[in-house]
Amino acid sequence: MTSHYGDFTAPDGLRTRGTVLVVAGRGETPASYGRFGARLAADAYRVRVLPPPPADLAAALTAAVAGIPDLVRPLVLAGADAGAAAVGALVARPRPEAPWWPDAVVLAGLPGYDAHATAEWDDELDARTHCPVHRGVLTGDATVQRGTLATTVPAALLDAAYGSTAEQPHLLLVGDADPVASRADLARLAKSLPSVRLAVVRGAHHDVLNDLQHRSVAAEVVAFLEAVRGTPPLTPVVHAESSSW
Repeated sequence: MTSHYGDFTAPDGLRTRGTVLVVAGRGETPASYGRFGARLAADAYRVRVLPPPPADLAAALTAAVAGIPDLVRPLVLAGADAGAAAVGALVARPRPEAPWWPDAVVLAGLPGYDAHATAEWDDELDARTHCPVHRGVLTGDATVQRGTLATTVPAALLDAAYGSTAEQPHLLLVGDADPVASRADLARLAKSLPSVRLAVVRGAHHDVLNDLQHRSVAAEVVAFLEAVRGTPPLTPVVHAESSSW
């Protein structure tokens, strides 16, 4: 791990299958995604985690990919919380000539328009995650900015993200116990995107990549990445032909 990014590479002897750039959310640091990055890297994906989105996310992504030698596509942009809003808004624009322009997009815990009040750190943790390990990661990281989940994501950013009709395949992830997300806005976004999967995680809270269900969520992301590697149109590698549950 570098001083600025969280970096995770495929195990020795395995060929890298693609590249994932993750943009963290409000108050978080790249260290918040150590477990998620390691899980994807174990399946031979190159993962680089960026801090919460700066004013010029495009420039930050340009710098991030410049530091990855022999970048392997497909390249997927993933964002969490405000990072999801920033990524969603960015890919909604006309396609630029940029080395980071993604082949697919993952938006996790895309926030709604309403502010979420948190009186104490425990309140913020309860909104974020009920996973004791991740709560410990957030609490033990002195660089995590407490209280930021109560700040408002700019409406213009959310307008652009929720108004997107971007052509890239999208995976939208939301916990069904997320007090920060807007399921109605996510449902409308899912109807407007031409290639999209909206996955709702039972019992998960706002930090859907890092809650109690993180193993299943990482598996869902890997399944999406594997589908993206295939020939369009996007087709799941595994489908259930018969199931009693």
